[in-house]
Amino acid sequence: MSEELKFPDNFYWGTGTAAFQVEGNTENNDWAEGAKLGKLPVIGRACDSYNRYNEDFDIAKSLGQNAHRFSIEWSRIEPEEGKFNDEEIEHYRKVIRALKERGLEPFVTLWHFTLPTWFYKMGGFENPKSPKIFARYCEHVLERLGDEAKFWVTINEPMVYVGFGYGSGLFPPFKKNVFALLRVMSNLVTSHNIIYGNLKKLNKNIEIGIAFSMVDYISNRNPINVLKAKISEYFGNLRFLNKTIKSLDFIGLNYYIPKQFGSGLKLERSDMDWEIYPKGICDLLLGLKKYTKPVFVTENGIADAGDEKRTKFIKDHLYWVAQAINKGVDVRGYLYWSLLDNYELHRGYKYRFGLVEMNYETMERHIRPSAYEYKQICETNSLKIDNINI
Repeated sequence: MSEELKFPDNFYWGTGTAAFQVEGNTENNDWAEGAKLGKLPVIGRACDSYNRYNEDFDIAKSLGQNAHRFSIEWSRIEPEEGKFNDEEIEHYRKVIRALKERGLEPFVTLWHFTLPTWFYKMGGFENPKSPKIFARYCEHVLERLGDEAKFWVTINEPMVYVGFGYGSGLFPPFKKNVFALLRVMSNLVTSHNIIYGNLKKLNKNIEIGIAFSMVDYISNRNPINVLKAKISEYFGNLRFLNKTIKSLDFIGLNYYIPKQFGSGLKLERSDMDWEIYPKGICDLLLGLKKYTKPVFVTENGIADAGDEKRTKFIKDHLYWVAQAINKGVDVRGYLYWSLLDNYELHRGYKYRFGLVEMNYETMERHIRPSAYEYKQICETNSLKIDNINI
């Protein structure tokens, strides 16, 4: 039995990318430093999107999308402390305008993990002066580009950054130090709250949010497992969210995986061995309802080189997004991760998330079949689905 679900009028449909992961040839940052030390894969040209963004946006437009999330590479704007590069500001102005010319609403992320080398060597967000330093960069960008875009994300996945950078040590600065982790988290909270107030003074018409990577923690009825799930949820994101909620015009939700505490669900897995649990996106959206803020799904995607599961992955997750909307959650958009295969951080180029397949030798882009399935959803603002993977 088939079902058709309509999404709200003016819903945003699109994809996302991040500067360091697609632009290529970026050497003045902590991730490039990590690659020099052999702790991270070398970035190289990536997708060469710094030069080929028009080609990429033509593809996005051809696929029926009306929004695109991208990030600005901090080290391009401020290559040395306090010295700003106006040519790079103009580059990103061209990027934003290229999106708008194609009818794609820009969602601009100011910081997506990478730190300029000079800031990294100062201790990054461990430095007590870091909130003012980060705010100075953000204000410089908004003073010059604030009229170009409506939606701005200050920080991408703060708890992923602190967890991988200071917990597991897989991200720069490759530490395992709980005290540094807490210090960085505190400075990021302070940073966002300062930046929000300052940016609103610069331009009251912009909308400012944070993109939170949230895990759906599911458990059986065992009280210990229930407690573990609640504690994980709180320290995973809710603590950070609660400290910044008054400085958010919208909440960005990045959702990929569940984490089970004795729930015993047997789930399919992606190429990255991540469990696939579409209902989790509804659970998380319903949990955000109490904050009474608009929500954008700023990332949701699957590593699937063969493009065998991606269509169903998208449709199943959108089914549950629709269920959350029907239950009163103010969801205003869905941005699939990612438009292109790209440099997937510490995993390099092994895994393929893109609606568009990348040939990293020739830089050729090839649109996958799942992209056309997503196009139909984007263009009709509706989802036709025959069976749901719950």
